[in-house]
Amino acid sequence: MAKLVINENKKLGTIAPEIQGHFSEHLGRCIYEGLYVGENSDIPNVNGMRTDVVEALKEIRVPLLRWPGGCFADEYHWRDGIGEKSGRKKMVNTHWGGVTEDNSFGTHEFMELCRQIGCKTYVNGNVGSGTVQEMSEWVEYMTFAGVSPMAELRKANGHEEPWDVDYFGVGNENWGCGGNMTPEHYGNEYRRYQTYVRQYDEKRPVKKIACGANSNDYHWTEGVLRTCFDHTPAHMHGFMDLLSLHYYTVPGPWEKKGSATDYTDEEWYLTLKKAYFMEKLLKGHMAIMDQYDPEKKIGLSVDEWGTWFDVEPGTNPGFLYQQATVRDALVAGITLNIFNKHCDRVKLACIAQMVNVLQAVILTDGEKMVKTPTWHVFNLFKHHQGAELLMSALDDEGETGTEENRVPMVTESVSEKDGVITITVNNLSLDRDQELTVEFTEDADRSVVEAAVVTAGDVHDHNTFDQPDTVKAVPFTAYQAKGRTITLTLPKASVVMIRVE
Repeated sequence: MAKLVINENKKLGTIAPEIQGHFSEHLGRCIYEGLYVGENSDIPNVNGMRTDVVEALKEIRVPLLRWPGGCFADEYHWRDGIGEKSGRKKMVNTHWGGVTEDNSFGTHEFMELCRQIGCKTYVNGNVGSGTVQEMSEWVEYMTFAGVSPMAELRKANGHEEPWDVDYFGVGNENWGCGGNMTPEHYGNEYRRYQTYVRQYDEKRPVKKIACGANSNDYHWTEGVLRTCFDHTPAHMHGFMDLLSLHYYTVPGPWEKKGSATDYTDEEWYLTLKKAYFMEKLLKGHMAIMDQYDPEKKIGLSVDEWGTWFDVEPGTNPGFLYQQATVRDALVAGITLNIFNKHCDRVKLACIAQMVNVLQAVILTDGEKMVKTPTWHVFNLFKHHQGAELLMSALDDEGETGTEENRVPMVTESVSEKDGVITITVNNLSLDRDQELTVEFTEDADRSVVEAAVVTAGDVHDHNTFDQPDTVKAVPFTAYQAKGRTITLTLPKASVVMIRVE
């Protein structure tokens, strides 16, 4: 039997709501058909945004949305996406599918989408093929309230008041599709570009995000930080608010990543092992960040993460459309727990991507919409947003898996907000339920106020448009509370959330 000890008097930091952020790129059917159908669509919409999708995103309290990419960001020129739609430039999306991009979804539409969802905005600027002037003028267009050419242009396009740009990314994946730069070259470009990301309103600051590493490229992290901190005057402290990190859970080689729905037991554990690698990855990059920023003033932004499998048969390979099963639910549960437990440095994260792409929380097909198992996990974890991380420790939880691929039997995180303690626990085993004793250090009677579980009879189960509720959160009842102890039976291959007073 595993044991989880929770010290409710030891708070380790606030879990930033933005850790549960999302990513939307001009890729496949993420934006067009997924989020945006246009004002004249027969699909119910408000100003072109799908009503059913927006309502589903509001339900999981999406805290932040990143746009327009991704690789697309470093070939995106913002002026092409403003003004009358009939006059907007068309282009070929060379990165994703070779389809025509008509720019009908641009800055104004993105801000309207975020307004409807009620989330913060994360805009990614173009360093790879754009200029300092272009980036500077975009920030001015979006955020300046006074009299200027860009502010007047925004007003002429129908938006009198400036918007809040909560986060601004200075480039994306500049080690690859964003320009194939060296870390030192990008570090110098970051210093230059960020200078012109002006703060026009001190009460509504724009937080700047530097392009960080791909996976375990610690050389990039060290090189960028060394270059950025070299000969940096004291008054420039704060020129970088966050440093990004991208990591995808890919069970196979890039040429054949494996099916999203048809996988062996070995592939199940390999996938979860690769998801759990996020723990080691964070520690490695944070150790480098600690050398340059021991006070932890710069946050880590894991703004692309999630599973990446082969596309569904018969779909455009460049659209990255994949189904989601119980395996994806476990990847989400493992990853979000890891982010919670490193909330002292991890301040933002974006699952890739929001709709119809990679580990999406929602899939659409015409007027049909379905919530994936990952959506249901986010719905359980939303109670962690803005909560205080509590000290917790697992004792004798053991491991599970195959000879080649071993993973912890149980992973967890615990937080407290408004007097209610939320515990999220994952059982990674394919074939064994796990007894777990939860013990609080404070000698007081505890009662469960809410409990739910995401699992299924078959780990390959997934939600389809004909059967949308095959995998969903259902009430969890396999527990007994007595005094300061709660005993749980965690079903095999499950994500469990239990809230305690």
